[in-house]
Amino acid sequence: MSKILITSALPYINGVPHLGHMVGCLLPSDVYARYMRMMGNEVLYICGTDEHGTASEVGALKEGLPVEDYCNKYHESHRKTYKDFNLSFDYFGRSSSEQNKEIVYHIFEHLDKNGFIAEKTMKQVYSVDDKMFLADRYITGTCPHCGYEKARGDQCENCTKILEPTDLINPRSTVSGSTNLEVRETKHLFLNLPKIEEKLTEWLKTKEAFWPDVAYSIAKKWVKEGLQPRCITRDLKWGFPVNKEGYENKVFYVWFDAPIAYIGITKQWSDESAERNWKDWWLDAKDVHYVEFMGKDNVPYHSITFPATLLGTGENWTKVDYLKGFSYLTYEGGKFSKSEHRGIFADDAIKEFPADYWRYWLMANAPEASDSSFSFESFAATVNKDLNGVLGNFAQRVMKMTASKLGSFVPQGGDMTEVDEEFIKTLQDRADDYFKYLNQLEFRKAINELRAIWVEGNNYITKTEPWTVIKEDEVRAATILRICLNTVRIYAALSAPLMPDTAEKIMKKFNLSTDDLPLLKDFSVSKEINALKAGTPFEAGEALFERITPEQLAEMQQKYGGQNV
Repeated sequence: MSKILITSALPYINGVPHLGHMVGCLLPSDVYARYMRMMGNEVLYICGTDEHGTASEVGALKEGLPVEDYCNKYHESHRKTYKDFNLSFDYFGRSSSEQNKEIVYHIFEHLDKNGFIAEKTMKQVYSVDDKMFLADRYITGTCPHCGYEKARGDQCENCTKILEPTDLINPRSTVSGSTNLEVRETKHLFLNLPKIEEKLTEWLKTKEAFWPDVAYSIAKKWVKEGLQPRCITRDLKWGFPVNKEGYENKVFYVWFDAPIAYIGITKQWSDESAERNWKDWWLDAKDVHYVEFMGKDNVPYHSITFPATLLGTGENWTKVDYLKGFSYLTYEGGKFSKSEHRGIFADDAIKEFPADYWRYWLMANAPEASDSSFSFESFAATVNKDLNGVLGNFAQRVMKMTASKLGSFVPQGGDMTEVDEEFIKTLQDRADDYFKYLNQLEFRKAINELRAIWVEGNNYITKTEPWTVIKEDEVRAATILRICLNTVRIYAALSAPLMPDTAEKIMKKFNLSTDDLPLLKDFSVSKEINALKAGTPFEAGEALFERITPEQLAEMQQKYGGQNV
């Protein structure tokens, strides 16, 4: 058994996550965590809300709340949404916790002691009308590199270039839209990346054969262009006050303390039980395989600045072994926008259809190699064809046929034939490929293979025709239906990482729970095809899925702006 550490990019506290956020890091990390558990590994799956920075201050101001109350409110909102989507975090914490503060201070002190912190007077944008220094993300303008007109002051999401606010052309305040901006001098602390570059480059070389192209190419591009010192403090009130003399009135930059929060949140988890030790996962840890999930815009911070931060301490921190970066999910080819009522956000999505409907579509269309686009036409077609028409139809068809012809229990039947053995071999071959793709974190390929496994069940029952065979050979028909009923259970096991509610529904039909599912390590179809013994009762009950009607489709398009993009 291996120790698998999994972190998902911390969702920012300000706002409700949309489907792009879900598939860009949160949902894939959950599918992987569930799969790793079913493979028999010891898993620690960590996430939490990213709470510091100007966005929280501005959001709280707009709602008339103290910033702490604002963060408390939205932390619970995020927690509920992720619970509704069945995200199986071992711990969902907060970047603003005292535990994270302790770790941030520890890491900063070691960086400072080792000479990797530089002091520098810099020019920063001050909004006269807003009466505040503007954080990078609250300054918008034209990117000097690619001409994108909505580039933020920290990074252009179009060309992914890292920016300083003063780089922008025609900058404006995102808070108020004011262009009455001044550049004022202010003294800040910097992470001296050039001094850590040699160590970082050597470390990155060890990842070339393992990281996916989207992650490694971004990291390599950064290093090739030459690393620059990165400011890690801000003139704000909300954040961890800097623990260095002369800087007490400043706070650490959110992009400094947020990645460290993976460790801080683990310490939150650890502090709740004497049997847990966060250091077993993060500091001088042994046999830990660390996997990170994030959108491609976050890759530079996790492939460069966060590893450099840990390397600069001189301590043996756990660093990422595999960085899974995702492209973007768009809505009907455009952007999700809560203010413009365009696109469906996670809290609304779960009110419209069950979580597994969304989980399946999102992972089947995950934006891995390139961007992908959500549309309700595609969503409805996929639910109706794959979930209802293939998986749901097979399970319901088999159970109802068995109940009507032989009774609501697994029949005895007789010996298997060559046709049955071929079916078992096909299922095993496809299951092996499914596991291979999940191990490689190639989710679209994995889900395509899972659907193919469901199709094989329908092919088998069509080929064997138990409804015809039973007229002349009840024992043979019973054998076919016994195999099919066990196949339904196999589908529950294989589908569980992706669709946990569906797996639970299937198992309940046999008066079992998901605790009765087999581990997927060394998974044997030959063994599992006989797991449900003759006489095991079942109840077909309701169908696993419901079709999405044309009327529902039209309603969703109208409600969420699908026809106006």
